Amino acid sequence: SLMEKYYTRACNFYYGSNSKKKINQKISLPLNGNKLISFDSIELITRQSRKVLNINKIKKLPKNIKKKVLLDLKNITKKKYFSKLKFGKIPVLMGVLNATPDSFSDGGKFLNNNLANQQIKKLIDNGAKIIDLGGESTRPGAKEIGLQEEWKRIKSKLDNLSKQKCIISLDTRKSFIIKKSLPYKVDLINDVSGLSYDKDTIELLKDSKIPFVIHHIKGIPKTMQINPIYKNVLLDIYDFFEQKINLIRKKNIKHNNIILDPGIGFGKNLKHNITLISKISIFHSLGFPIMLGLSRKKYIKDCRQSLASEPARGDKKNRFGYAPAWPQYRQRPA
Repeated sequence: SLMEKYYTRACNFYYGSNSKKKINQKISLPLNGNKLISFDSIELITRQSRKVLNINKIKKLPKNIKKKVLLDLKNITKKKYFSKLKFGKIPVLMGVLNATPDSFSDGGKFLNNNLANQQIKKLIDNGAKIIDLGGESTRPGAKEIGLQEEWKRIKSKLDNLSKQKCIISLDTRKSFIIKKSLPYKVDLINDVSGLSYDKDTIELLKDSKIPFVIHHIKGIPKTMQINPIYKNVLLDIYDFFEQKINLIRKKNIKHNNIILDPGIGFGKNLKHNITLISKISIFHSLGFPIMLGLSRKKYIKDCRQSLASEPARGDKKNRFGYAPAWPQYRQRPA
């Protein structure tokens, strides 16, 4: 029907010299203007149906659907520009520094400034281009903390970060903290509430023109993991991003220094997380870089448990349960 909403997901990817060859032969299209990653098919999705088509079949689609798909393809294939970031053939890494007593993987470890500084150096040496500093835990079940307490936790660490060779990302939900941090040359605001916790945040982002992340969460950290439900997790989150982008354009934020993060583990069960990770390329159709926070989260343990509890099929070593420990990084695909 005409009323049905269509979504385009790039799929069937090629990499490296193989990708370049396919692009030259007009068999595939580059992702984000990068010839080292390309795709030759799309999955055309509605809430009722899905089908995979080769890109050379797009011209045979009904007129209104074809128009939508071509618009999406323009977003998927265009080169992405972002303040201070260069997207190449591998993801840009973000190292996380939690200045909290209660974060899920490193809570309490880096409250001491010397230890925090050593950790920052280690993250940068290990390839992190962005350091994400946060003073309020947003793990499942976390309670809110006061403004002054949050600022006290991060202030000296922010001071040190501003002297380092890295991009500074500030993980906060509060406009008060953003405002206080602006003199420290923060490069990115990473608000896990999807800019909805504090009504003044969007206005402040507009006035300061600072780059930011639109992050998806269902509910609030305290309760987000209590039975989260979606009609269709992939399309619900796509629609959420689309609505947020429309809202910030309405509020007169004109720049494109915006990153989308579907919020792995933020109000998602194991199946939701795995669906998002495996179908992540749908979000390229929105035309912005995508961030994935994957490291040290509970879903990794859940994967291992759900696979361990299945009857053994073939070779045990091929199953997920034997994965090594994951490093403490978020990845941002190019």
